[in-house]
Amino acid sequence: MIDVIEAWLRLAAARLSEQAPALTALDQAIGDGDHGTNMDRGFRAIVAALDAGRPEGDGELAVSGALLRTAGRTLISTVGGAAGPLYGTALMRAGGAVASADPGRDPGEILVEALEAGIAGIQALGKGAPGEKTMLDALAPAAAAGRAAVAAGDDSATVTAAMATAADAGATSTIPMLATKGRASYLGERSVGHQDPGATSSALLLRALADAASA
Repeated sequence: MIDVIEAWLRLAAARLSEQAPALTALDQAIGDGDHGTNMDRGFRAIVAALDAGRPEGDGELAVSGALLRTAGRTLISTVGGAAGPLYGTALMRAGGAVASADPGRDPGEILVEALEAGIAGIQALGKGAPGEKTMLDALAPAAAAGRAAVAAGDDSATVTAAMATAADAGATSTIPMLATKGRASYLGERSVGHQDPGATSSALLLRALADAASA
């Protein structure tokens, strides 16, 4: 689990750096125009924290949870706007779920529970729900797909791949939506026809997790 989490964070950072211009272009259409830049900066800081060494902990899940919590705190301290607090809270909640999991549990199920905990953190902070053209429109279907894959007895690589595929579809589904939450909601009908940048970065993160889990 430790190696997967660290590989995921590093891979996500690399992909966010590559996709920063595209994410910023999406955000320029319906937001503040800085989502790609902010996410790139935040994940570069996460990589710097990883390079400084792994946190101490009693057991693999404890260290994995500490890695996620450190990443969350790093985002909160380095990323402005809504993305830093929302993603940071999600990672911290996910870290708590991982650290408290039974070591005998299936890794795929632990990752799904971590995603569900992260979503709960986002909803508690942002007071949002799926259908409002936000990151939740990628994350909520991803969690549902992951839960279904776990119920089917799939391994962690298949579970995370199912989450990534659902997140990709969820991000695309935001294009025809009318934004009713966040900065995009100020545009009213003009928000229709644009893919939500937060949902897009969420899908990117989950695809990176799937690739790290299958490596």
